[in-house]
Amino acid sequence: MDNLILVMGWIGAFAPTALGAIGSIVGCARAGQAACGAMVDIDSGYGRMVGLSALPSSQIIYGIVVMFSLSGEITTANAPGLFGIGVLCGLALMFSAMYQGACCASAINVSKHKPEIFGLSVAPAAIVEGFAVFAFIFALVLSGNIPQATPG
Repeated sequence: MDNLILVMGWIGAFAPTALGAIGSIVGCARAGQAACGAMVDIDSGYGRMVGLSALPSSQIIYGIVVMFSLSGEITTANAPGLFGIGVLCGLALMFSAMYQGACCASAINVSKHKPEIFGLSVAPAAIVEGFAVFAFIFALVLSGNIPQATPG
């Protein structure tokens, strides 16, 4: 049973990075596909579309920082906390990046028809980013309350 608990701790320690990466991949791909399609229809403004398609990549960065905050010796005392914080934060980062990619794709699609609303159309993606930041801070704050291994 102790081995299962330790495995859960390892999963929790690496989940923010792995799940954040999955979300960033999906979100950037979705927005990137929209950017490629929009560039066929417009004559300028390519850079802002490509830049916007990279916005969901921030969640992997948050996941890496959370992983470092959860790193250390994994014991049966801290494994459940690592699992809970890591997996829940990782899921929040993953879904945030995926839905942020959808917001970015929508902003790209609408701005090819009305370029003057590009800035305003990015607002939903920024709001979704805020939720990723909330999950990130939540994980960092709670990671300080996980029991540490005591020196033997």
